[in-house]
Amino acid sequence: MQPTSEAVLGVVFLPFLAAALTPLIYRILGERTAYVAAGVALACLGLVTSLWLDGAHGVVAYEWIPSLGVSLSFYVDGLALLISFLASGVGVLILTYSRGYMHGEPAQPKYYAALLAFMGSMLGVALAGDLIALFVFWELTSLSSFVLIGHYSDEVASQYAARKSMLITVSGGLFMLVGFLLLVWMSGQALGEPTYSLTAMLAESEAIRAGLRETGLLVPVLLLVGLGAATKSAQVPFHVWLPNAMEAPTPVSAFLHSATMVKAGVYLVGRFRPLFLAENAPVFGEWTLLFAVLGLVTMTVAAVLAVGATDIKELLAYSTASHLGLIVAAFGLANEYGAEAGAFHILNHASFKAALFLVAGIVAHEAGTRKIDALSGLRNHLPITAVIATVASLSMAGVPPFNGFYSKELLFEATYEVAAHSGGLAWLLPIVAVLGSVFTFLYSIKFASLFFGDEPEGLDHVHRPPLVMLVPPAILGALVLAISAVPNLFIGALVGDVYASVLPGDAHSFAVHLPTSLTPYVLMSAITILVGAGLFPFYDRLHAAINAALRGPARANWWYDGAVEGATELGDWATPRVQTGHLRTYATWAMGATSVLALGGYLAAGVALPTFSGVGLSLAIVLVLLVAVISGFAVSRAPSHVAGVLTLSILGFMAAIFYILASAPDLALTQLVVETLVLVIFLLVLDQLPAFYGEIDRLRASRDALLSLVVGATVFVTVLVSTAANPDQALREFLSVRAGLPAEHGPVILDWGGGGNVVNVILVDFRAFDTLGEISVVAMAALAILTMVRMRTRGEMQ
Repeated sequence: MQPTSEAVLGVVFLPFLAAALTPLIYRILGERTAYVAAGVALACLGLVTSLWLDGAHGVVAYEWIPSLGVSLSFYVDGLALLISFLASGVGVLILTYSRGYMHGEPAQPKYYAALLAFMGSMLGVALAGDLIALFVFWELTSLSSFVLIGHYSDEVASQYAARKSMLITVSGGLFMLVGFLLLVWMSGQALGEPTYSLTAMLAESEAIRAGLRETGLLVPVLLLVGLGAATKSAQVPFHVWLPNAMEAPTPVSAFLHSATMVKAGVYLVGRFRPLFLAENAPVFGEWTLLFAVLGLVTMTVAAVLAVGATDIKELLAYSTASHLGLIVAAFGLANEYGAEAGAFHILNHASFKAALFLVAGIVAHEAGTRKIDALSGLRNHLPITAVIATVASLSMAGVPPFNGFYSKELLFEATYEVAAHSGGLAWLLPIVAVLGSVFTFLYSIKFASLFFGDEPEGLDHVHRPPLVMLVPPAILGALVLAISAVPNLFIGALVGDVYASVLPGDAHSFAVHLPTSLTPYVLMSAITILVGAGLFPFYDRLHAAINAALRGPARANWWYDGAVEGATELGDWATPRVQTGHLRTYATWAMGATSVLALGGYLAAGVALPTFSGVGLSLAIVLVLLVAVISGFAVSRAPSHVAGVLTLSILGFMAAIFYILASAPDLALTQLVVETLVLVIFLLVLDQLPAFYGEIDRLRASRDALLSLVVGATVFVTVLVSTAANPDQALREFLSVRAGLPAEHGPVILDWGGGGNVVNVILVDFRAFDTLGEISVVAMAALAILTMVRMRTRGEMQ
């Protein structure tokens, strides 16, 4: 069934409208604004549910930039619905939870407005059916998360975390945009007309993929899109921003970093999987080498770092990166089991990780600390929270019969099938998957153990959380139990459609079950649990060893901080050298950079200079050009400013005479007017300049001479290249045929051009960019003169 436009638009834009009204609502309701925001999220959840119940699949599109073929397009399918369910459903719980957690906290209007704007942005990412719309919503998630992560704007740690997340995710988004533009260009080559429509590209994936491979752009586009996904989903080495983002309030961490924002990266991988991965793709193609390896490395490295964490939110942050690596690895494997594992684990991870973040918020809020070594025996004070934490932790550990076990078992099956098919180094895939899972088991059990054992001193002041903070994690814990009890019900109702969305070709139905026989993947799960249980008594030693090893270059933050500090120091060094306050310095950098970029672009594009076939020059033209060359040399030798300006005018007038001899009277007239005006302005300005500036040193003279040669060469090459091609004969015939007599002008000249003279229409209408350029030159000159006049009146020019 085709989705209704009202429902789709309501899902995406209702949160933005509510965000705009939040400051006003807060003035009226105060902290109860949380319930209004939760009601908005509930309305979005209801609309998403209606789309799901209607079986809505298809595109809803509105014209946005028709001249460029860009539309505001939304695409509803299984993957879009799952991410929308998570964004709106978890949003209801997070906003309700915020009523208790944010009590008495500062800047609550900004908090709720940013949280609603983020939810709308994430819903836009999930439902976007156009690459430009996808990029806009993608960057809006980075912008709103920047505000949320830096909520405590007076704290240095919050400022650092917000800047880090913004720098990494926005940079990745810009690389992704370049990949999108290359895809659009390739769609034009493959389909005959470029399109920004994601659905159109997916429909013609084979032609686009073949075109990318033939042009050698397949790997670059994969890397560019992969950078966007890796930075957003905190894949190694871009995982460094996620632990610092835990400086945000706990509800933000639970929402952004378990169920929504970090899911945007894995959503992107899943969405583009059918485009880049052929139905009968080789087991170890470019897609698998990039994403399977990236995901498994992230899964293992982040799990090891989670064991080394000292803070419960830090542990959960690294575990989030690890589980996102699992999903990326699953989508990266070129078989059906990988698609099944990735689709199912998106749901499983959101359920248990959102619950655990909210549990961490309760612990920090009621116990007053997040330090792992200061927490133990919390079940005595938080019995319901302890049950929720135990259920969610066992699911995160992949212990049967909890839902996390099923998707991890599918990952083991996918890696084993690839290794059994390929052999050799491919056996590293299941080995690394098991290794990462062992550390996942360790930190998961460690989190659960905080609620058991003896109480340390100082925990006697722990209070029961308010009901508004307890109900949301309890609902998520109940969801974990429900999925664990009847996983195939959720697969049939929702996950199966997600699997179909990420699979090239036709999708079959799939089901999971508890193992009844010994298979290689069951053995992998058993090894994970047994080895993890055997190592858990040595958890503290592993924790200390990991932290001892993470020193200097072994830490990703060492590289990030070094790069940022290096860029800052470079800026401090370059700024006084570039921004000197002297016009000659700015002109040197601007013209030099422009020339280097232009000449470099010509070389990179393989532009060849036109062949010189000779030119007929009359004696008069030769004499005029000779006088111009001599006057140009005389300018540099002029003994005074007045003599230099007058000599320069000789060169300008020679150019005007050259235009007359070359049958271009309009250019000659323009040149004469401009040259006369410039001469008058120069003579007026010279009256205010000193008679003598002093001697110029040889180094500066050499630099200026070199710059002059480079700029001259750039202009010379540009003129040759731009004038080498002859105008299209068809265009000339098109205009001349339709010009005719003024009384006979057709719709092109008279109606479209709005004039009765073909030459005027061409100059003013069809050459509008030329006219715009001329107007821009005049405007810049006027601004420069106005600036000089204002500076003189303020005494800044002597």
